Amino acid sequence: MAPSARPYTRPVTGLQVPREGEHALIDAHVERLLRAALEEDLGPKGLAGDATSAPLFAPDARARAELVAKGRGVVAGLSVFVRVFELLDASVATHARVEDGAGVREGEALVELTGSARALLAGERTALNLVQRLSGIATLTARFVAAAGGRARILDTRKTTPGLRALEKHAVHCGGGENHRFGLFDQAMLKNNHVDLARRDLGELVAALRARHGPSFLITAEARDEREALAAVAGGADVVLLDNFTPAALRALCPRLRAAAAGRARPLELEASGGITLANVADFAAAGVERISIGALTHSAPALDLSLRLEPAR
Repeated sequence: MAPSARPYTRPVTGLQVPREGEHALIDAHVERLLRAALEEDLGPKGLAGDATSAPLFAPDARARAELVAKGRGVVAGLSVFVRVFELLDASVATHARVEDGAGVREGEALVELTGSARALLAGERTALNLVQRLSGIATLTARFVAAAGGRARILDTRKTTPGLRALEKHAVHCGGGENHRFGLFDQAMLKNNHVDLARRDLGELVAALRARHGPSFLITAEARDEREALAAVAGGADVVLLDNFTPAALRALCPRLRAAAAGRARPLELEASGGITLANVADFAAAGVERISIGALTHSAPALDLSLRLEPAR
């Protein structure tokens, strides 16, 4: 069976972003990304720069293309896939048979396109590279979500491909996962290096950030042991990230942290991270945390195998 994920569709103009008001920035970034990727492949001459297709096909030659799944998985990035061809041929006609977040099976047709033969040939690799990468992330995320069994939420990290973060976090969402902070600007997250460089207690650092950012700003504190975890709770962290703990250690520690937070006005969430795989994520999910963050969702997901089949347009 293909991994299941809730249907989730956002066009390029509505990719998930950390806060309202960021959409125009993300849109402009994605548009620049696609144009740069096409120029990287075609050079500065555009379609005329395709040394193979330009001499073989007249500018008015038309073709039909079909995006086909060659394996089971969860699809993501269809709007980005289509946008690549729209940038090369404004008149291209498209028909999507599935939505982002849908489980797909081998041999299933996902998108149909009709347009300039030159444009379809020129955009093929760029469009496939993106949709295969994003669908691979969505597929791996869906597998982790299923393995966790609903006992904890699966989150991504900032371990993304430079320049592709908005798209890769969108793919995580398509797979049923949840986005961690988008960047350094929208949440505060105290990590081990902050503590070691500041040479101050973790609780003091959390309190300093709270005083700086105010009560509504989300603060996560990474803890290496029980002492740091209790300090983070006392300092008022919204999330305590328990890094590289075993499931057994988490089962023992989580109740103590919740007891320490019982008198706080702020709610507390506990997060596990480090060493989490498909084989052990169920154990982590059952250990008492609400959140599990996994860098592998974006830095190690294998691409979903997809292909683009072309034929002359009738």
